[in-house]
Amino acid sequence: MATRFTELVGCSAPIQQAPMGGVSSDELCAAVSEAGGLGMISGAGMSAELLQAKLDHVRSLTAKPIGVNFLIPVLDRECLRLASRSVRVVDFFWGEPDPQLVAFAHEGGALVSWQVGTVAEAIAAERAGCDVVIAQGVEAGGHIWGTLGLLPLLSQVLDEVSVPVLAAGGIGSARSLAAVLAAGAAGARCGTRFAAAAESAAHPTYVEALIRARAEDAVRTDLFHVGCPLCPSTHGVLKSAIEAAESLASDVVGEMEMQGRTFPIAKFHGVPPFRPIRGHVEAMALYAGQSVGGVHGVQTAAEIVAELLGDAGQAAAGTAAHSAIA
Repeated sequence: MATRFTELVGCSAPIQQAPMGGVSSDELCAAVSEAGGLGMISGAGMSAELLQAKLDHVRSLTAKPIGVNFLIPVLDRECLRLASRSVRVVDFFWGEPDPQLVAFAHEGGALVSWQVGTVAEAIAAERAGCDVVIAQGVEAGGHIWGTLGLLPLLSQVLDEVSVPVLAAGGIGSARSLAAVLAAGAAGARCGTRFAAAAESAAHPTYVEALIRARAEDAVRTDLFHVGCPLCPSTHGVLKSAIEAAESLASDVVGEMEMQGRTFPIAKFHGVPPFRPIRGHVEAMALYAGQSVGGVHGVQTAAEIVAELLGDAGQAAAGTAAHSAIA
């Protein structure tokens, strides 16, 4: 399915996997790219040495386009330099679009995408030189930057910018992908469905909670802010996680190992649980968007991409001229 996004990036499916911190394993990134989408890893909080090792590992799994996401509050310039010379797309979030950062990434040879939550930020991203703008609606999981629903935001952004626009927030089915393509988006950024992928690093208890949940179980909260450089903010998280955390008397819900050391996990810590984490996983940051109702079981990333594409091309045919290649 060709769109301005796929043509620009060099992939075959108009789907970008959302970078979900430790949940986004190297295997998930590679599998999404192998399936035709744009696989992503997170560069947040990493040393250049660790990022290089991850990139080397991903490159051993796929030669197709991949991307690296950076969060502005914890941006490391050396990691940005490394990524911009190694991947097709450098992705930014949680900060005002910065022309100097965009130029820095372009100098390394990468395309630049920036996730925004307002029309003004989308305009600023284009003016800063970004190649792709990602419009995030409040239906999203994880950290939410804006206050508008996806379709009102997307409609306004498409009226104001000329670069390809991806839609993010609540997209987890062929129907929802077809809808944003028909609205004029050049593709979609999807996270919650991929959190439950076979290649995901999400803790099995987290995955089970996603499978059980319905769309209305994904709620917005300002909890899960402890140790979070992106807070105060609101997040899309499962209601069951809030209830489980509030019912615990202890201020510690578990522990995780990093670089040979064991660290306690405080109640309402902002890191989503990945496999090495132990403890009351059901009370941790079970981030989820409203697309969680489409998670019915564990599937491979390739199966998820195929399901998302589904009849999207046919449904959007004739109405997605804004995003289609002429």
